Amino acid sequence: MKRYWSRLLALVLVVVIGLTGCSGGSELTGDYRQDTLNIVSVLREALDAPDDAPNKAASQAEARKKINEFAARYQRNASVSGLSSFTTMRTALNSLAGHYSSYPNRPVPEKLKNRLEKEFKQVENALRRGA
Repeated sequence: MKRYWSRLLALVLVVVIGLTGCSGGSELTGDYRQDTLNIVSVLREALDAPDDAPNKAASQAEARKKINEFAARYQRNASVSGLSSFTTMRTALNSLAGHYSSYPNRPVPEKLKNRLEKEFKQVENALRRGA
């Protein structure tokens, strides 16, 4: 029953966001560096939320939305597609999106969380270097 309410809450949140055009104030700006850091922050928040947190489903829905927005905005952008930060970020996004698609009701495994955190740190370091 708990799973039902979590899914319902996530669905309602997605519908409200879609109808209002609001996404929690973290819209992509077109500034690749800042957008990437914001996405990393949103994903960390979703991954760090306890499994029994009331906003877990909403955090995951926001993470999925941000993954899709980031991919749509930057995948064909030649000025960033060759950067090491971008390729590492896409690897992390693909891994997390794959988990959410294949196992929507299962928590993210610790092994995947550790790998994603390592990739997020690589992305942050590459952005500091300008790569």
